[in-house]
Formats: sequence, structure tokens, C-alpha cells
Amino acid sequence: MKIIDCEQRSEAWNIARLGIPTASCFDKIYTPGGKASASWKRYAYHLIAERLLQRAVSTYTSPAMEQGVIVEADAAAWYELTEDVETSKIGFITTDDGKIGASPDRLVGEIGLLEIKCPQPAAQVEYLLTGKLDRTHYPQLQGQLYVSERAWVDVVAWSDELPSTVIRVERDEKYIAGLAEQLIDFNREVDRVMGMIRTVAPKAGEDPVAKQTLRAALRASLEVMP
Repeated sequence: MKIIDCEQRSEAWNIARLGIPTASCFDKIYTPGGKASASWKRYAYHLIAERLLQRAVSTYTSPAMEQGVIVEADAAAWYELTEDVETSKIGFITTDDGKIGASPDRLVGEIGLLEIKCPQPAAQVEYLLTGKLDRTHYPQLQGQLYVSERAWVDVVAWSDELPSTVIRVERDEKYIAGLAEQLIDFNREVDRVMGMIRTVAPKAGEDPVAKQTLRAALRASLEVMP
């Protein structure tokens, strides 16, 4: 694991994440049920665009995600008090090769992570009654554990109106092995397409014919993605 010292959602953070798959989008590569996702190609296009433009390409931020950012400090303080632990902020982490990343909300001790969610009221009631988290978060959480090499992640389901709760998610080695395999295949495909583009791009410059060749190479490389 490599730690990149930066503030989350800062310019440095955007640069660190540029063009690589990150845990919040792992569901676009590997489903909660442990299968290859049908959304992987669209996500590949997104990362290829970032690499070509050399800048972050904006994505949709849900109201729940925005609320999570707003209440993060309060939720983390509540968690520390409730669980009698200390947490520390983390910017961005990657695998040793720097090709896969994640941004957990906090580190907990030497082996844990903290992730803060702000569910809708019905989902909050479900979490309180069942003590189980919505499976849709599984790729992100297991992905964070894979990248960070940690043992568990505590999810704070935070609500301003209902009681908040903590749900612990342990490492699922079988799921992580499948996820890691899919991530490697995904990156290999993105790198292959970028390699095809790079063979033509340096020749483009201001030459209209060369630019047309580059566009044709880009189209061809995307079309042969499986």
C-alpha cells in the first residue's frame, strides 16, 4: 500500500486519482454478487478520457454523498466516542504499483477503516433493525480493504433524525480475490487501448491528416474492447 498525503477532494487528490480505478466505482467493474459488471466498458471510457485530457472528468455526486461530506467530522467524532477509539484522516491510498486506489474516510488503529454513510430514513431503519448493510456497498468496502491491506471497515450509518449505528464489515478473501483479478484485467485493457493511441498521438501535432489518423485509431481501439 502507498499513502498519498493530500486533502480529499482537493486538486492534489484529483491528480492522484487521475485515470485509475478507485473503490467508489469498483461496482462498475465487479458486482456485489461477485461477477464481472456490464458497466465496465463505460467506466473504462471515463478513465481513458481522463488520461487523454490529463484532468479529472466530473461524475454525478448524489445528495447522500454530499451529505456525507458535510457531516463527516461530526460522524467521526461520534464514532470515536461511541467505540472508544481514535481515527486519523487519510488522503488517498493505492496499491504498490499505483494502478488501483481508494479514499477511506478514516483509518482506525492499525487494522481498521472508517466509512461514513448517510442513508435515506427507510434504509437507516433497516440498518438499525437488521444490523446489516446494503449489499450495494460491498465492492467499495471490500475494495478499500483490498487496497489498504486492512482487516475490517466500520461503517457509520449516520442520521440527523434517527439513531446512528455502526456496522462492521470484515474482509471477504474470496470476494477480494475475484475483485483483484477483475481489476487487473480491467487495467490491462485500458492500458492496451492507451498504448494503441500513443503510437499515433505523437505524430498528430497540427497535421489535420495525422489528427484524423489519431481519431480513427481511437475509434478502432475502443471498438475491439471485448
